[in-house]
Amino acid sequence: MKTAIYLVAGAALLASGAGASAEVRFGIMNEAYPPFFTKDASGKWIGWEIDLMDAICAEMKESCSIVDMSWDGLIPGLQSKKFDVIWSSMSITDERKKTIAFTNKYYNTPSKLIGAQDGKSGTTADDVAGKTIAIQVSTVQTEYYKKHFASVADEKTYATLDEAFQDLAVGRVDYVFGDSIPLMTFLGSDFGKDCCEDKGNVQDDPDVLGQGIGGGLRKEDSELLARLNAAIAAIRANGKYAEISKKYFNFDPYGD
Repeated sequence: MKTAIYLVAGAALLASGAGASAEVRFGIMNEAYPPFFTKDASGKWIGWEIDLMDAICAEMKESCSIVDMSWDGLIPGLQSKKFDVIWSSMSITDERKKTIAFTNKYYNTPSKLIGAQDGKSGTTADDVAGKTIAIQVSTVQTEYYKKHFASVADEKTYATLDEAFQDLAVGRVDYVFGDSIPLMTFLGSDFGKDCCEDKGNVQDDPDVLGQGIGGGLRKEDSELLARLNAAIAAIRANGKYAEISKKYFNFDPYGD
């Protein structure tokens, strides 16, 4: 009799979990990176990348959540299974591909330099010679600096772009080097518009700057990778990507 009861109970448990889908956890940097992600007054994460995540999860018919941590902790956090997907404006590079897998790109924008309004314009090594360039730590711009600027300019690294912007505004550094969208967002802010200006995009170097922005996954998670790629393609095709992007940009961030 007891055996029968246990069998019935076990069958009920299996049945209750048979259709259940595990939550997909998306890892993002725990600092504001507008317009891609930032927290509203209630502490909720909002922004273009968050809206895109929601659309992709709806396309996959998955329940999704956000795990936030420091930028340089994202790859270790993924590997230690604290979350399932890095969704934090991470460039797809050959160096990172040695460690993790990437989805197809979901946006691609150039890297640029911004600096004081009375400073020299231009983005070549000659233009930045003798100057100090602020760069967020563990980014592709750090690698670009090493390859193109290290012999002529000094680097100062920061945990967040906000800290770099603050030092630029008060003249502690000559340039901030990063992705064009957050830099242009800063230049349009009350804080940035009176102190600083666009110095131009750097020369493209795909070997260093990567092949666009993608979601990062553990290499063994091939099924989830395929589903994410299918969802990215689907929202591009059905117009949802464009609908979301128009809320934040006056151009298509998908790029070339």
